[in-house]
Amino acid sequence: MKGLRGKTAIVTGSGRQQGIGEAIAKYLAKKGCNVVISDIGEPSGKNFTKTHIGSSKEMKAIVKEIKASKGNAIAIPCDVRKSKQIEDMISKTIKKFGSLDIMVNNAGVGYIMEPFEEFKESSWDAVLDVNLKGAFLCSQAAARQMIKQGKGGSIINIASQAAKSGFPFAAAYTASKHGMVGLTRSNAVELGSHKIRVNAVCPNHITTGLGHWQNKFFSEKLGLDYDSYLQGIVDKNPLGRTGRVDDIARAVAFLASDESSYITGEAMNVSGGEEYH
Repeated sequence: MKGLRGKTAIVTGSGRQQGIGEAIAKYLAKKGCNVVISDIGEPSGKNFTKTHIGSSKEMKAIVKEIKASKGNAIAIPCDVRKSKQIEDMISKTIKKFGSLDIMVNNAGVGYIMEPFEEFKESSWDAVLDVNLKGAFLCSQAAARQMIKQGKGGSIINIASQAAKSGFPFAAAYTASKHGMVGLTRSNAVELGSHKIRVNAVCPNHITTGLGHWQNKFFSEKLGLDYDSYLQGIVDKNPLGRTGRVDDIARAVAFLASDESSYITGEAMNVSGGEEYH
């Protein structure tokens, strides 16, 4: 893909091994980008325990793997709910690599699921703060830097099939991802004059570590065994399989590259045909 070599990309939520963010970061590094691996790094309250986050240790391990493959990467912990930490992350990125060209807003919470009539306000806040406010703050800080540089750039939001369709027990998640598409479209209109393109990628279900938790949660709610639930996902997909992290990584690389230079404001489904609007 043209125009990626030598560019610098920040990928939030990329500190969990075998996750979507890690796959995106590794693929961009493979294509010649300087990559910033970023995640919250340390547990922070009941909704962000060590089982939910990308740890500093994992972040360093991912950087080591990228470097072993002759890629260029650094790790910078960042809580995307906090603008000061985002500003510091971008400052460190510029100091190390000289520019910021690609911002991938991948950090998200997809593990807080509750029946709507029992959905706690604290749960709502936790999901919206990371998924939507985090994307807003990171996009804003990235846009300011890209405008200052005067070379344009690409902001890519990792939304979801839940940005297009509703799902039970996921009021906050679905609302946040619908909101992310709205943010994408608004920012595309406003930042286009600065040659900053803004797009979203909307994956369907992918069995990462988080995906495994979701499989278990929904199979139990539906009274199905795990394998039967997963087979049901496959059976309803036109291409007959679940998504893979590399499917998303390739879509992100395309939207970051010069090959998509006339594409902005899109919410691109990467779902094997399961989602088509």
